[in-house]
Amino acid sequence: MFSGSLVALITPFQNGSIDETGFQSFVEWQISEGTNGLIPTGTTGESPTLNHDEHKRVVELCIEAAKGKVPIIAGTGSNSTAEAIELTQHAKDAGADAALVVTPYYNKPTQEGLYQHYKMIVDEVDLPVIIYNIPGRSIVDMSVETMARLAKLPNIVGVKDATCDLARPLASRLAIEGEFCQLSGEDATIGAFLGQGGDGCISVTANVAPRLCATLHNSWQNRDIDTFSEVRDQLMPLHDALFCETSPGPVKYAASLLGKCDDYCRPPIVPIAESSKTAVRDAMVSVGLLN
Repeated sequence: MFSGSLVALITPFQNGSIDETGFQSFVEWQISEGTNGLIPTGTTGESPTLNHDEHKRVVELCIEAAKGKVPIIAGTGSNSTAEAIELTQHAKDAGADAALVVTPYYNKPTQEGLYQHYKMIVDEVDLPVIIYNIPGRSIVDMSVETMARLAKLPNIVGVKDATCDLARPLASRLAIEGEFCQLSGEDATIGAFLGQGGDGCISVTANVAPRLCATLHNSWQNRDIDTFSEVRDQLMPLHDALFCETSPGPVKYAASLLGKCDDYCRPPIVPIAESSKTAVRDAMVSVGLLN
């Protein structure tokens, strides 16, 4: 259903508010560069510090700017099931193609709690849902068994896997019957993830290197292994640099170097250190994004 290079969009700000014009221009640029799908209001989009009105507005702006050219997978997760339902319903009403729903963070539900959380969402809202499994941020890790159980429900259509467990996509593919898209949430492991049966990546790096990321996935799908290997290796220094501090600090700075937005992130994310700025700039030069 979803595959290739998808981008976890940054949210540009201007004077502390959403830069609506800048955001829509950024969406249009992503599409023109070959990005296969757009994810507004994820972690990279600073969803934890967007209020509900801002969250909904960003989703609406993205859908409006994309004009149906690529799928929109709106981030609608929360550690409150009722809030996740509300945001998912809004995404459906706004015209999103799917919702990306993170495992509930901080309150640490059991595997049964995870199952019921997602079941209640899809019972209430008729919209495809991608599970976002990121134990490094949410603490809980959805097991392969729970994911396979959820995959039997209508509208549970895939996973964004940010576990860094490269046995996971193969184990999931063998455990889940029928169509179920597996999207990596870790740029640096994408080559191995695809080799283990993955379908694509919801990428941070694609914010600043969308054409290269699209080329990577297109070459994989076309079985052009020489191009795939070349671009995979070319991108690696950038993947590393964009996670030298907590995301989205580094990628916001990288985007500012391209003139795409201000590097401002809402607190508690703060401006990255000068040494980190040097690392990001050097990586962008090495990849060929800056002179």
